[in-house]
Amino acid sequence: MSLGLFGAACVLGIAAIGSAIGIGAAGQAAIGAWKRCYMNNKPAPFILTVFAGAPLTQTIYGFLLMQTMKNAALANPDQGAFYLGIGIFSGLAMAFSAIFQGKAGASGSDALGETGKGFAQYIMVVGLCETVALFAMVFSMILCG
Repeated sequence: MSLGLFGAACVLGIAAIGSAIGIGAAGQAAIGAWKRCYMNNKPAPFILTVFAGAPLTQTIYGFLLMQTMKNAALANPDQGAFYLGIGIFSGLAMAFSAIFQGKAGASGSDALGETGKGFAQYIMVVGLCETVALFAMVFSMILCG
């Protein structure tokens, strides 16, 4: 088996694990905020699904990088260890981005559910977490290029 192809699989798998953790954290907070709204006879803001779903994009970035890495690994089989390293560390960067994006989204869900205000500010912080994954993907694609 090619180490490079294994690295391509690693980037997707690790990024997806981070997405699952981040979605779980943000989703739990969104559900809790909705419960509090229902208990107080307030409308439950549907927009909280944005916070819950935001960490999913890191799986997409992992998939896009996996495609690039797969092609590069097949074209350069002697560079397998290099692509394995890229896959593991880029996957970890995306995973941690998703995890902390989920935590930021959880706080945003809690705050927005309580106050009904501040969505723009909260989503900016969630977006900053996203930027780490975008940088990891783009810079890794350049290395594979």
